[in-house]
Amino acid sequence: MNKQTRRHFLKTSLVGGAGLAVLPGLLTGCRTPGMSANRRIQIAQIGCGREGRVDMDGVMAHPLGRVIAVCDLDSKRAAAARDRVVEFYKGKGESDVSLQVYHDYRDVVARPDIDAVVVSTPDHWHALVAIEAALAGKHLYVQKPVTYDIAEAIALRKAVRAKKVILQAGSQQRSEHPFVAFRPVSEAVRNGRLGKLHTIRIGIGLDKPSGNAPAPMVVPANLDYERWLGPAPDQPYMEGRVHPQDSFTARPGWITTEDFGLGMITNWGAHHVDIAQWAMGMELSGPTHIDAHADFMTNDVWTVHTHYHVEMLYANGVQVILDDKYETGLRFEGSEGWAFCTRGAVRVTASDPNVPEANDPNQGPMRASDPKILSSLGLGAMRWPASSNHYLNWLQSIVARHDPVAPVDQAVRSLEACAAAWIGMKLERKLTWNPEKEIFIGDYEANAMRERKARAPRYDFRRVMQQAGLSTT
Repeated sequence: MNKQTRRHFLKTSLVGGAGLAVLPGLLTGCRTPGMSANRRIQIAQIGCGREGRVDMDGVMAHPLGRVIAVCDLDSKRAAAARDRVVEFYKGKGESDVSLQVYHDYRDVVARPDIDAVVVSTPDHWHALVAIEAALAGKHLYVQKPVTYDIAEAIALRKAVRAKKVILQAGSQQRSEHPFVAFRPVSEAVRNGRLGKLHTIRIGIGLDKPSGNAPAPMVVPANLDYERWLGPAPDQPYMEGRVHPQDSFTARPGWITTEDFGLGMITNWGAHHVDIAQWAMGMELSGPTHIDAHADFMTNDVWTVHTHYHVEMLYANGVQVILDDKYETGLRFEGSEGWAFCTRGAVRVTASDPNVPEANDPNQGPMRASDPKILSSLGLGAMRWPASSNHYLNWLQSIVARHDPVAPVDQAVRSLEACAAAWIGMKLERKLTWNPEKEIFIGDYEANAMRERKARAPRYDFRRVMQQAGLSTT
């Protein structure tokens, strides 16, 4: 571990525990910057679909936060979110619940009484919503991957740091509940329990074609489809490429449509690559060499990759390999053994792919070649910032005014590695990445794919940044 990375690790480990110390002061009336007058963080939920409901429930579970607004371009989903919030607070004994429903996220970020927003939109909308919210001084919880492409991620990082707001990426595996395996295994790796780490093997699941050919449909009256497309290329409406009109539990089609999300390489890749980089001390860096191959869906309503094999080499000599034949999770291999971690039977939602319904007692979510590898770390060991719950950690970090367990800088690096792998898949050639300059070396075409041109100027994140006086280079 180099000195700069070690200093950053120790710094974030120290401030991670500090959040708990300031909490009693909040509850006894101490107001800190970013807090509303009623001493509860006033929150708006933007995007009220499958993940939005998970995020909304996660935030409402903690008294530190209060959901006071919901926003969605599908009026049916916005209404369902309204009912869900009202029902929750009435279940807590409230007789009159005040909640505003919005169609346009810009009306949300314009409200001075809203302290924070949760961005649970499709991936192609993450950047524009989050950047405008950050520029308005709102704290952010942003679903992973933090943005759709690399240039957006760099711009979001700049906006967040310029406005000094708190951003938590939806990399829930960094927090203890309910993902019990990732923290102890990655801490063991970071503390040298495997000896010299040389290989990390990652399985991120596999998307399969829907079996349905593309077929334009009539846009439902409740959906503002033109705005839903936002920066993505213009195309006919297909329910299979947007979200189900009669379900909140089925995986929405945008996840498997490349114009809106890049597939499993960023969908679950953002989770597992994030843990890999965290464990090996490269959370503020990235790979230097990428060799990626994949098959892509054709003649199907969906368009993302299916089978894949990705090899990424890091400057510390560790090779990270992703392959659809690997079990979902991370296997760390070193000179003195191996350790494995996965979610096991824990799902974000019931329809997440390739996650076992149950585990063999001898094949649980946390394994190692030798039990000693996962034994308790002694005094003086390096540990991750404390985080019993991802949403609570975000709220406490807003109060304490320090980075949460999944801060913007590290979320950007996770996205960059995954998006660089996707670019390698598309170009079908080896790539060299410079993690310091965040560009590909000697490859104009690959660098051009770091950013997608917005469909119209009103959806261009660069326009928003320039209006705020912030450079996008």
